[in-house]
Amino acid sequence: MTTATATKPAADQPLLEVDNLATYFYTESGIVRAVDHVSLRLEEGKTLGIVGESGSGKSVTSYSIMRLLAGAGQIEPHSRISFLGRDLVKLPEPEMRKIRGKEISMIFQEPMTSLNPVFTVGAQVMEAIRLHQDVSKQEARTRTIELFREVGMPDPEKRVDSYPHQMSGGQKQRVMIAMALSCNPKLLIADEPTTALDVTIQAQILDILRRLRDERGMSVLFITHDLGVIAEIADDVAVMLQGKIVEYGKVIDIFSNPKHPYTKGLLACKPRLDTPYKILPTVADFMEIRGEGPDAVVIEKQLSPDRLQHLTTQGRGRLLHPRSVLQAIGHPWEESQHAPDTKAVTEGQQPLLSVKGLKVHFPVRKGLLLRVVDHVKAVDGISFDIYRGQTLGLVGESGCGKTTAGRAILRLIEPDAGQVTYDGVDLKSLGGSELRKMRRKMQIIFQDPYGSMNPRLTIEAAITEPMIIQQIGSGSKDRRDRAVALLEEVGMKAEHLGRYPHEFSGGQRQRICIARCLAVEPEFIVCDESVSALDVSVQAQVLNLLKRLQDKRGLTYIFISHDLSVVKFMADMMAVMRKGQILEFGPSENIYARPKEEYTKDLIRATPNDSLDNIRQRQASREAGLSKRVK
Repeated sequence: MTTATATKPAADQPLLEVDNLATYFYTESGIVRAVDHVSLRLEEGKTLGIVGESGSGKSVTSYSIMRLLAGAGQIEPHSRISFLGRDLVKLPEPEMRKIRGKEISMIFQEPMTSLNPVFTVGAQVMEAIRLHQDVSKQEARTRTIELFREVGMPDPEKRVDSYPHQMSGGQKQRVMIAMALSCNPKLLIADEPTTALDVTIQAQILDILRRLRDERGMSVLFITHDLGVIAEIADDVAVMLQGKIVEYGKVIDIFSNPKHPYTKGLLACKPRLDTPYKILPTVADFMEIRGEGPDAVVIEKQLSPDRLQHLTTQGRGRLLHPRSVLQAIGHPWEESQHAPDTKAVTEGQQPLLSVKGLKVHFPVRKGLLLRVVDHVKAVDGISFDIYRGQTLGLVGESGCGKTTAGRAILRLIEPDAGQVTYDGVDLKSLGGSELRKMRRKMQIIFQDPYGSMNPRLTIEAAITEPMIIQQIGSGSKDRRDRAVALLEEVGMKAEHLGRYPHEFSGGQRQRICIARCLAVEPEFIVCDESVSALDVSVQAQVLNLLKRLQDKRGLTYIFISHDLSVVKFMADMMAVMRKGQILEFGPSENIYARPKEEYTKDLIRATPNDSLDNIRQRQASREAGLSKRVK
């Protein structure tokens, strides 16, 4: 019975039906109920979105369907996963191997770790084709080129012979999609396929998935932590929390009338281009979890009118350049354009940081003698000013030069030309000891909190180390007391000092990195994609924390991100970068309301739109397309 084959679900039978799925991990410290009695169904040609934070169980659900669990993971016997009439839980492994890749394919979150670096991308797709289809090597190559063309790969005939490291993140994700589609699967599982991508590349990938789903008539199980992305692609939505589905329904119903407080919190805490909030709501504003494990109880909380007013009126107001400077850059001050608490820097005040003609060019070497044949102009003559207490947002796609610019300003990368002046001091003129002293004033928060921390150092050592280097504190006890105060300031506890980085979540690690950054009492901080890897609810907490610290300590930020909505929420002034140059500069609200450059307009259009009108329009278009295809 387990080896029976079905090619099409019956009229009243869904393509995939998960019933009472329980996946537990048996560890030395006890049982982890990663997926706890989950039930869902996916119709042919439809997209089901599974959304939730890290640890909610959404990825383990997909691995359970594919039977790709780690050794400690176990699907409980009462679980049932029906695919085309077959129970995948009971299916022997040899039969399951025939289904993987051929009938059910998966796109994993990180394409770089999913691709073998020593083989060309074409060879890896060809291997997947030949594994399930009786075709020659040449036929597989031709099919691979066709797939690359189908997923929008530029110059597919050449790219088929490229290695993973020679491709951008978006191109690698296209390779993964081509590999997943190589055997024309009936079900495509996409596990966070756009999380690490720029908004423009994300929009392209979503476009590809929508088009291929409709053209091929396949079903998609789309997993993400971002409800904005869900609004763009899903027909139905399952919201997961602590291994359980807490809300399930049509996408328009979830967005227009969410029932569960967790769903309400996720919808509210994501910054939007038109957000009314100055302080972002968090999930904690809508619910509280009491207890742990199976005994945990969700207590709903109401967002009171007083709290709502606080979130919309009490946050930090924007601080713009002096009015004469705004006039000179084409954004003259007009009272009606700005909120009442928006201020302009006093005329005559000198910038805290002034960047003039900054250039960073990386040499391209070729030949036996590695002669320089060209240069990559990562940063190509940018200029801007930042005043004390301001936040400047640097926004653009990967490779535009924004991170290189931030590091060159701090002289973590030596610039090739230009001048960087901080509080009247030319940073390029500073030597070793002088530069070390200046770095007490200028710090950076990196994108990956785990990668920027030494895994062998305790949290106490990580925070006190910069104090020792900068000779802050009268002794070890004083530095420890300072570390405790810093942890509490960023929402952590003194008891965390003795732990190691791997014992914390991503959001907690980023808070620790912020505490370490503040340990030397800086005035100026570069926030380099500091929230891009975080869940939306944790992202909201960290953004609120950065704003609160700025207000309390008078900090000045450069906030680097590819997400225009996050930059607009954080930044007073905004610089839009492309190919190493600043295309557009001005107040963040002005640039959003009246963008001058087509590239800026593209960034705005690419930002996921979860408005009800957009969802209704997209769903109506979907239904019309499905009806036409059926006829």
